[in-house]
Amino acid sequence: MRPMIKYFKTFINGAAFGITQIVPGVSGGTIAIMMGFYDRLIETVNYFTKDYRKHSRFLIPFLMGVAFGILAFSEIITYLLTNFSMPTMLFFIGLIIGIIPHMYKKIKKPGIMLKPGEITLIAVPIAALIIISSLRNETAALPAEIIGSIGLPYMAFIFIAGVIAAAGLLAPGISGSLLLLLMGIYHVITYSVSSVRHLLADITNAALWADICKVMIPFAIGVIIGGLSMARLIEKLLKNYTRIINPIILGLLLGSVYSLFNQPVVFQSGTSVIAVIIGVFMFLLGSVLSFIMGKKRL
Repeated sequence: MRPMIKYFKTFINGAAFGITQIVPGVSGGTIAIMMGFYDRLIETVNYFTKDYRKHSRFLIPFLMGVAFGILAFSEIITYLLTNFSMPTMLFFIGLIIGIIPHMYKKIKKPGIMLKPGEITLIAVPIAALIIISSLRNETAALPAEIIGSIGLPYMAFIFIAGVIAAAGLLAPGISGSLLLLLMGIYHVITYSVSSVRHLLADITNAALWADICKVMIPFAIGVIIGGLSMARLIEKLLKNYTRIINPIILGLLLGSVYSLFNQPVVFQSGTSVIAVIIGVFMFLLGSVLSFIMGKKRL
């Protein structure tokens, strides 16, 4: 593959990864597995300093894609979730559904039933995600009001939230945006990200600079620290405990389907007959796309 084509593909992968951070419930790790760059991402994060030239060729276009995906598609995703929430969310659910048969084949050997231990490893993360998805903690205050009153204690909380959310950036089936939603700061983070556009229009706005930095700096530091720690843990687990991790990943995928469908955003634009029909089509489209891509990757 020519270098420019390879860089562009990595950029697209990064953009897809970035978009998943906008939608509550969608796991970046799941998308990475589906699109076939999960192992490379983990390797790059863990061994960047050992061969920074090699890994920079992946990391730089990937991070550029992530930034592009978040900034360019935040309004588009917001628009789709506001006006076509059911079809949009069903498309993402379909993306997860299409991967599940391939993950199941990695666990179940032909002609042999799943062992009780494997069933337990699948069931536990399903139960955990069902419980987590029922524990929403959305704040009633407006993001601008919260940011305006942020002090050091809240900045420390944002840092901790970044560390926790990093698990959702890399762990398949776990959504970083959903974890932020549960901690009550999802809208604060997305509001700060969307404010970057206004800052680009007026870079001399000192108050806006301060508001964005109070949120994004501690959050970014938390994500970096949490991401580095999680990447090393995931690599060790996948290398040494594959038979245990694969059933857990399958359970996380199955649980995330429930978690996604249980999001209030699914029904926020209504449940008309047309919305249901389009939603079913988008669900099937997402399922077929991920099944085809997963067949080549998993």
